Amino acid sequence: MKKPILSILALIAFFSCESGKQKAYVPDSSGNLNNITIVMQKTAWEGYLGKIVRDEIATIYEGLPIDEPRFTLRYLEPKAFTGFGRHGRNVIWFRKDSLNSFQLAQNQFARPQILAHVRGEDEEVMGEYIKENAALLIGTFQENERVEKVRRISKSLSKDQDFETKFGVSISYPTAYTTVKDTTNFLWLEKPVRKGTLNIIAYSLPLAELEGFNLNRLISIRDSIGADHVPGRLPKSHMITEKAYRPYFYATTLAGQKAFLTKGMWEVKRDFMAGPFVNYVLKDTLNKRAFVIEGFAFAPSVAKRDYMFELNSIISTMKLEKPKED
Repeated sequence: MKKPILSILALIAFFSCESGKQKAYVPDSSGNLNNITIVMQKTAWEGYLGKIVRDEIATIYEGLPIDEPRFTLRYLEPKAFTGFGRHGRNVIWFRKDSLNSFQLAQNQFARPQILAHVRGEDEEVMGEYIKENAALLIGTFQENERVEKVRRISKSLSKDQDFETKFGVSISYPTAYTTVKDTTNFLWLEKPVRKGTLNIIAYSLPLAELEGFNLNRLISIRDSIGADHVPGRLPKSHMITEKAYRPYFYATTLAGQKAFLTKGMWEVKRDFMAGPFVNYVLKDTLNKRAFVIEGFAFAPSVAKRDYMFELNSIISTMKLEKPKED
């Protein structure tokens, strides 16, 4: 087997596609969010190469009660990859070729679009390209989908100023979200969905809370906030972090600030309610505080990946405002 070309060539092709002064017209891309079109021969899709793509690209979306893939893969035969068939927003196109290569192209057949073009002399070579570049592909497709989701959200933005007034932050969310609780240091937005709700809550903490911050401390804070502000349906019931599910816990950034990201499951003490949550704790150096923003979903018996993707996309739009001088 010939060794695949270094994946840095993918980035060169990706950016060079948009470098010309004049850009040919391409139609709008189409398709559901978090979908990827896979173009290859049917025998390959049903065999070794298809398995590699499913194992490496359609990995599990973290923090859900039941495993769901981060992307839905839509298979397309090469002969159907023409006309409207080329308008998918995210595409991986496999072609047998004596020249082995892996390239990323932007807006080649539609806009916005990310096209990964994989050429190889056999399935083994093309499979190695996918293994070597899985993280690059996942990250690029995820960002493409986040940007698309934010664009869709922008079509019907809420004009409420609750976040700006209370916390000095801006965040873009649809008009479907309304404020259900607004207290001194706590804000709760809610959107009805099929069989449940999507929720966003926010509050601030003293900056000292981040000293030696870890998962156990985060759980303690969440459970305390739940007891004070997020009641269940029954008397003396409230939201807590589910004890049987160990959350994912990472260091990350949000709104240009260092942050801790937690993905896990919540439940209601003394009630039969549960669901996934995503929590960010920011070290807000501009305002000398810790700032917490969290999204959680309650939607029993339905898939939750796209719900959590929406909450993550909304949170990603958050920007911190500098405190006003006296």
